Amino acid sequence: MSGVTTTIIEVRTSPHLHGPLSVDMIMRNVVYAMLPLAAFSVWQFGLSALVLLATTTAGCVLAEHILCRANGNASTVNDYSAAITGLLLGLTLPPGFPLWMALLGSLVAIAPGKLLFGGLGSNVFNPALVGRAFLQAAFPVAITTYTPTLAKARFAEFVPTTWTMPLMKPPPIADWIAQVRVDGFTGATPLVLQKFDHIYTDPWPMFWGQRAGSSGEIPGFLILLCGAYLVFRHMMDWRIPVAMLSGAVAAAAGFHLLDSARYPDPLFMLFTGGLLLGATFMATDPVASPVTPRGMWIYGVLMGVLTILIRNLGGLAEGVMYAILLGNALSPLIDRLTPPRPYGARKPGGAI
Repeated sequence: MSGVTTTIIEVRTSPHLHGPLSVDMIMRNVVYAMLPLAAFSVWQFGLSALVLLATTTAGCVLAEHILCRANGNASTVNDYSAAITGLLLGLTLPPGFPLWMALLGSLVAIAPGKLLFGGLGSNVFNPALVGRAFLQAAFPVAITTYTPTLAKARFAEFVPTTWTMPLMKPPPIADWIAQVRVDGFTGATPLVLQKFDHIYTDPWPMFWGQRAGSSGEIPGFLILLCGAYLVFRHMMDWRIPVAMLSGAVAAAAGFHLLDSARYPDPLFMLFTGGLLLGATFMATDPVASPVTPRGMWIYGVLMGVLTILIRNLGGLAEGVMYAILLGNALSPLIDRLTPPRPYGARKPGGAI
């Protein structure tokens, strides 16, 4: 029949609006942001840090590829999320951590930490921290055995514990430290010295990376610069790290005012341990964190306060890992308490 106009309405499911950034683009840029941290770690700790980071990264990528194919699914390693998990896991471990343990931790991070929940977009907890928590429980001695920074022979030989075989006793690390002629190294991190020996360490040298610790306890300024790159590219929400660091500083200041002889000042708490790394690259996991701005502030402050509570009142010197995992667990509840306002809905005052 002439003169009749036919209108075709196409119905699609959400999302109806698409941004210019894809998942693999964001993940790839996160890897780019972490490469300077990995490079500085290798410069500080040498060959052992290099093979550790390579092992955790390759272990996570291979584990995800093999498990995806074993389940009859296409491999998802091209989205770079497994590489991020591997790099983060390696940065949370001591440089001389035995490689077989690191490989086991990579498998735990990917299998129960990520794929068990359905893969990227469905994981409840940060996968790297799941792997790290497993290693903390399974190998408490190895994960607290640290090596000095800038050892003279770090590019000529490995830390002996690196090549420890399963079920074998690692060689004494003290003998290697004496051999590479590092004077005055006790094997304790500044957090351990402060908590158990009440020895205070100047925080500013730690901000520039002059400390023992995990591979990722590198200069605070470099972590902040790499995080700023992601914020500038709109690939990280700045609210979570700012909220977490602010909560930690406020809680540390309260404890310090209460008893300055027992509890260190906020700058010490800010620049020691894995607080900066955790707040910048782990707490900001978009899958395991709240979606609303108000929820992000609550989430970040909560994790910052929990970190200081664990450090000051708990039996461990560090508390970042458990604070973030607890924050991940509470994230769905925070989302329920801070629902986003529907598009076009009016505020209580009548404004849209």
